[in-house]
Amino acid sequence: MRSGLERSSYRAGTEGRWRRRALSVAAAALVMPIAAGITSVGTAGAQSLGTPGGDATVQAGAPGAISKVDWLTDRRVAVWVNSPSMGVPIQVQLLLARDWNAKPNATFPAVYMLDGMRARDDENGWTLDTDAEAFYADKNVNVVLPIGGQSSFYADWLDQNNGHNYQWETFLTKELPPILESQWRTTQTRGVVGLSMGGTSAMMLSARNPGFFKFAGSLSGILTTTTLGMPQAISYAMSDAGGYDADAMWGNPTNDAWAAHDPYLLADKLKGMSLYVSSGSGTTGPYDQPSGIPGISTNYAGMGLEILSRLTSQTFTTKLRKLNIPATVNYRPSGTHSWPYWEFELHQLWPQLATALGVEADKPGCGVGGAIAPVANGNNWIGDCLTGEYPVSGGVAQDFRFGRIFFSGGTGAQPVAGRIGGAYQGANGPSGALGFPTTQEYGTPDGRGRFNHFQKGSIYWTPQTGAHAVSGPIKDEWVKQGYETGPLGYPNADQTKLQGKDGLVQGFEIGTMYWTQPTGAQAVRGLIMKKYGELGWEGGWLGLPLTSEVPVKDNGAFNRFQNGNIYWSPASGAWSVKNGPIFEAWAKENYENGRLGFPIGDQSDVPGGVQQKFQHGVITIKDGKTTIA
Repeated sequence: MRSGLERSSYRAGTEGRWRRRALSVAAAALVMPIAAGITSVGTAGAQSLGTPGGDATVQAGAPGAISKVDWLTDRRVAVWVNSPSMGVPIQVQLLLARDWNAKPNATFPAVYMLDGMRARDDENGWTLDTDAEAFYADKNVNVVLPIGGQSSFYADWLDQNNGHNYQWETFLTKELPPILESQWRTTQTRGVVGLSMGGTSAMMLSARNPGFFKFAGSLSGILTTTTLGMPQAISYAMSDAGGYDADAMWGNPTNDAWAAHDPYLLADKLKGMSLYVSSGSGTTGPYDQPSGIPGISTNYAGMGLEILSRLTSQTFTTKLRKLNIPATVNYRPSGTHSWPYWEFELHQLWPQLATALGVEADKPGCGVGGAIAPVANGNNWIGDCLTGEYPVSGGVAQDFRFGRIFFSGGTGAQPVAGRIGGAYQGANGPSGALGFPTTQEYGTPDGRGRFNHFQKGSIYWTPQTGAHAVSGPIKDEWVKQGYETGPLGYPNADQTKLQGKDGLVQGFEIGTMYWTQPTGAQAVRGLIMKKYGELGWEGGWLGLPLTSEVPVKDNGAFNRFQNGNIYWSPASGAWSVKNGPIFEAWAKENYENGRLGFPIGDQSDVPGGVQQKFQHGVITIKDGKTTIA
């Protein structure tokens, strides 16, 4: 994890490069009226927006279905949900509740964690730049982390823009919840926490969808979006953060859609909710690097935006007081617009969030004993216990902050964690194809990767390939070829069933391994694999491989397949030779070792027959007669 200052520097960045332009262009029109208490909002009255404009792009998979699942750890999982409204699969990462494994029939409340203006497409800032994953590990909630949505304000946009059809409000409040409830043991008790843009959205989504959330937390959010100058500042921000056009979001500033999404104007819709609002003052705080000017940090952009957040938050909370809507307000005496402060606020707000969701704020007591105790005590990296021991198929397990320890009478107690723990969870743990772990995690001899061995296989991980299990006859052949130091390298995909055939296939860094009972486990790699793919893989005329790659002269090689061969050499390239009269004629000439050499083309049709070219001649079959020229 990055240090506080590294995170601050990185995302001073993420929430801030637009502020220089926004503040320089709109400072006089924006900051001064708010400071003076002016709360004019332009077009008044919140109205529904009707059907969003624009056609959805072609959608992959069934609407509302999960198209892909990737277990990142035993309790962090990436799920791609097909969004009918956005027309593409949307990634959502989940941090699963503390008791997810220990109580497999339990359900849990949800906490949506919303990102900022520069949300990335690969990871939510809460896990990228704070300790949220470790912090939530002992909490009994399912944490929902939307991935993507840069400059979106998590809203339904009026039009497509910049390659996106943003319909985030529909996705988060209509399309995603049934998936969470039916497949991820999540209840309809929900809270939402957001920072900066996400803080704005937390209040906006809560107000526009009464009853959907029980708690809303805004950390450095901009909570008045239609006040004089704010639409223009937001427009500049969105243009700077990815080149987005605010008119595509809510139209021009006179459009009623702006008022329909303004937390200040929607404040009365927040009655009955548990609310939390925080911001710093913009002056140098404990996580900032001081400049040479007293009270001014080197995070100039973060200073300006935090001042803006403070002013709009004060205007918003004043409105709440007038409406007799209680809220916890934490105005820190210092601090800029940066991640270390939002991490701090996450810890501060948790007891209130826990109360709103009806879960305990503190981790229940637990201890370690028996065979698990010495393993836990000898591996401090696994952290404190989160649960007691609980039964699993054939043994017991216990959850810790950074992994699990499994025990069975035949294997002893072994820790499994990280991406390897995620792959193990995805393979159904001890009740799945791998059985119990038989070793702890070790580094590979080449220094690139890590592995755990299990009763019926192994899981190997590298940063480049991810974590994948290898088992059964494919593993046996991989071991014979030298494990990860052999010709295939590390696995880079899971084993899957062959389509239309009774067998298995698995991808590796430098090739693919196929297995069926009749053919055994055989590897295809390099340029031979490329040619195999061009000819339709196992579904093409070649069928399945009957051998792994066999070396021949001139640094060449070949694979034999059910219906032919592929030969390759550096001088000739990779070409197929079908079983049949041409292959038989070539064989009589001693294959590549004879006068013809390697093939330099595939078999082709000629009038009255077939023909194939070799390095030093041509074999032609016409009217049942063979000629070599």
